[in-house]
Amino acid sequence: MTDLAQMRRRAHLKPMASIDQTIEELADDFALLPDWEERISHVIELARALEPLNDDERTDDNRVRGCVSRVWLVSERHAETPEKLFFRGDSDAHLVRGEIAMLLRIFSGRTPEEILSVDPKAVFERLGLQDALTMQRSNGLFSMMSRIQHQARAAT
Repeated sequence: MTDLAQMRRRAHLKPMASIDQTIEELADDFALLPDWEERISHVIELARALEPLNDDERTDDNRVRGCVSRVWLVSERHAETPEKLFFRGDSDAHLVRGEIAMLLRIFSGRTPEEILSVDPKAVFERLGLQDALTMQRSNGLFSMMSRIQHQARAAT
C-alpha cells in the first residue's frame, strides 16, 4: 500500500480526533513524504475530495479576503450539545482547494472554544508550511484561518 493510500485509509477509519491530534496526523502525513514537491502534490490530492460549493454559495459574504485566489468559506452551526461549527469551502485554485481541505479537517465539526484555542501560526509551523508556500499563499492560508476563527468568535 502506498504512503498516500495509508494516509487516506487512516483518515477514514477513526472517530474524530482532537484538534491537536488532527494537526499531528497531518504533520505525520507530510513527514512520510520525502520532499516538498510530493507534499504539495499531496495537498492538491486532498483537494480532490473537497465537494465544490454551489454557485449561490459563492457570494461576497462567503468570500475570504486576503487570498490571491478566489476563496469562499461557508459556516454552519449545528445545535448539538455542545454546539459545533461545520465548514465547507472552495477556490478557483487546486493548491488552495487542498489548503481548504486541510483546514476543514482541522476545524470543521468543532466547538467554537476548540477552534479559538488554536494558534494559527503554530499550526503553520507544525505542518512545516513555511518552507513550501510563497508569502502570498501563506497570507492566504492565515486569512482562511482568521475567517474560521472569526466565525467561531461570532458563535460564542
